[in-house]
Amino acid sequence: MNITAGKYKGQKITAPDEKITRPTLSKVRMSVFNTLQAMIDFDGLSFLDMYSGSGIMGLEAISRGFGSAVFIEKNKKVYNIIKSNIKKYESENDIKLILGDSINICEKFCTKKNFDIIYIDPPYFSGVYEKSLEVSSKICTGIIILEHVTEIDLSDYEVLKQKQYGDKYITFIASPKH
Repeated sequence: MNITAGKYKGQKITAPDEKITRPTLSKVRMSVFNTLQAMIDFDGLSFLDMYSGSGIMGLEAISRGFGSAVFIEKNKKVYNIIKSNIKKYESENDIKLILGDSINICEKFCTKKNFDIIYIDPPYFSGVYEKSLEVSSKICTGIIILEHVTEIDLSDYEVLKQKQYGDKYITFIASPKH
C-alpha cells in the first residue's frame, strides 16, 4: 500500500492483517482527497482519523498539506503497525497517535481540541456509526467524512456529497455549528 499523492507520494505503508482491518483502497483514497480538495484548502488544517487501521488516511492528509493529524486506534497490534508507519514522518510533522477507544477519546476532546476534518471508518456492522458521528460533530469545525456500507440516519446533518464505490459509500457531511 502506497501514499497516492503529495510530498510523500509513493511511500510504502504497511497494512495490518486484513482479518483485523480493511484498508481504504487507493482509488477511494484519491477520490476522498480530490473531492475534499475541491471544497477546501488543506494548508495548515487538522485531520482526525477516528479508526486508523494502517494510518494511511492520516498519512495521506499529511502528505497533501494538512498541518496536523491525530490517529486513534484501540487494537494494540494495529496501533504498533501505525506507530511504525508514522515513525518516518513524525519528526517533521505534527502527528499524534493515541491508543484507545475512539468514542471515549473524542468525548474527552470536546473542550480541548477542534478538528477541521474527521474521517470515520469503523469496522463495518459495528454499530458505532451514529455515536461516532454524534461525538465527532462536537469536535469538528469543518467536514466529517464517513466510509460505510449500511444506511445511516443522516437526517440531522447536511450531506455535502455522497459517492458509491461497489458496496461502500463515502459521505461528506458539514459539521453542525455549535
